[in-house]
Amino acid sequence: MKSAIRFALLALVLVIVAMVSALTAMRFAIHGQEVAVPALVGLAPAEAERKVAALGLQVSIERQYYSPQIPEGKIMSQLPLPGTKVRRGWQVRVAQSLGLTRVTIPDVTGESEHAAELNIRRRGLDVASMAMVQTLGIPADQVLAQSPTANATQVVAPKISLLVTTAAEPQAFVMPSLVGQALGSASRTLQDAGFRLGNVSVAEPVSLPPGDTGNPNAPGAPPANAIPAVSAVPSPPAAPPAQVSPASIIVSQVPAAGQKVLAGTTVNFEVR
Repeated sequence: MKSAIRFALLALVLVIVAMVSALTAMRFAIHGQEVAVPALVGLAPAEAERKVAALGLQVSIERQYYSPQIPEGKIMSQLPLPGTKVRRGWQVRVAQSLGLTRVTIPDVTGESEHAAELNIRRRGLDVASMAMVQTLGIPADQVLAQSPTANATQVVAPKISLLVTTAAEPQAFVMPSLVGQALGSASRTLQDAGFRLGNVSVAEPVSLPPGDTGNPNAPGAPPANAIPAVSAVPSPPAAPPAQVSPASIIVSQVPAAGQKVLAGTTVNFEVR
């Protein structure tokens, strides 16, 4: 029994020693692949690539900027910074100097987006970003502002950001009910709100048979199941059609009340 316990304890000790050895070896293996990033600022890209390749690293040129301090073509900044511990295979991102500013920033305000972009690229520059803004009284697709401004000095990057106008969306409204109002006052209300008056037609009057008051219970009204007699008396001549006037009363409208409409929508009426 005692020998079995001693054997179990020995096996446990061996397992613990093996785990500690494995963790130690793994730690050395991981840290053994780490290297310190070298200083690359001031070097040419080819020289920087050779320097980091010897350490198992890579170089990626991601930006280009004008610089009065760093000569053209040399590296002016880097990430990670020199001395940072990284694993082999890591990519060091750098920015390359374009030297002193030699290009004149053009004035593209007032030009269309397409014309401004052509003007910028023709000078060896690029469009950094383009923002759109809705404005009143200024045509759409027009450069409203730029950064850097025209003829700017101490430009950092060979790129220009543009602010371009875009067409303003028409206002939306809920169509009110104008039924029962006089045509003249309703028309003025619509035009003041930015709507247009469309077709105005006269609603046809509802005609009833002679002697029919429209109420089946009225005195003298024929029974519901009665057969109308054929009268030899000629029908009276039709009344002349009503004329549209500002005093005409609106009986229906299109668009109907409650519908969503945009500014400038045409509204049609039926009046009596």
